[in-house]
Amino acid sequence: MKTLIALTAAALVLVGASAPANAKGCIKGAVVGGVAGHYAAHHGVLGAAAGCLYGRHRANQQDRQQQQQRQGQVNGQEKM
Repeated sequence: MKTLIALTAAALVLVGASAPANAKGCIKGAVVGGVAGHYAAHHGVLGAAAGCLYGRHRANQQDRQQQQQRQGQVNGQEKM
């Protein structure tokens, strides 16, 4: 079990080192996932990793929606 945790931590460090420093959504997701993972099956690290990934996914979705809304507003104003 300790080996799995060590490998997971090493993989997260490598992924974190190669990714840009944009952590929008990751911190909140990691905290919630870590707590849930800890209480569910004592897998706080895995829960934190999954929560971070989900938080990033949701943040990207919201950014895309906001960008589409802004483009729609700009295109709507140009037609008038």
